[in-house]
Amino acid sequence: MIRRKRWWIAGAVIAVLLTAAAAVTVIAFPSVAAVTCPGCYGLERLQPGVYAEPGLPQARRRQVSEVVEQANKRVRDFFGGRVGSPDVLVCLSDDCYRRIGGGRERGIAVLNRSVMLSPRGVDPVIASHELTHVELHARLDGAEVPQWFDEGLAVLVSDDPRYLAPAGDRCLPDSRRSPPAALPVTLDDWLRAASADPRLYAEAACQVSRWAEKNGGNQAVRTLVERLSAGQPFPDMQG
Repeated sequence: MIRRKRWWIAGAVIAVLLTAAAAVTVIAFPSVAAVTCPGCYGLERLQPGVYAEPGLPQARRRQVSEVVEQANKRVRDFFGGRVGSPDVLVCLSDDCYRRIGGGRERGIAVLNRSVMLSPRGVDPVIASHELTHVELHARLDGAEVPQWFDEGLAVLVSDDPRYLAPAGDRCLPDSRRSPPAALPVTLDDWLRAASADPRLYAEAACQVSRWAEKNGGNQAVRTLVERLSAGQPFPDMQG
């Protein structure tokens, strides 16, 4: 009887701790909670893996689906298929985006497994940028890359005209200032530096695109990611 009572008490304590942990997550990290349970935040399923705020007119629902499909195609075409299968949470109003934990960004990859898009991010470029982060990390399988490479690759895959020339050498004229060693390596450093100088995205994309062009294009990037996931070191991309 005493042993049974102890097990009951232990179970009750664990239940309380799990409930408290869930409450803390919802309050402190609503984006994590939202991607875990989109319906809990009022989002409805438009199609497998795509959620949006309810009550959208048919034209807006169609727009969301088309944007996600175009973005997925860009990622598939670059990587030659998909490994990751992230959910995409789409908000067409600022209130919705704030409710699921979004900020002033257009879009964000959450835990490298899901993507949230703000009203300003319902666009194939923004969506494919964030989906590239998820796909890259799914393929890396725990291996690390410098944050500038992560961001530069996302710009390249998304074909972002803000940071890439339309053809030939994809580097913009003012994106050749810094060698890779000068670009931020950690996420915290990148966020701090890029918020002060958005040209860092163009610089990172310049380095990645030139390395890819010199070494065999998209296939070179896929091979690099495979080698990194197998434990090989990140190469020197300077020059």
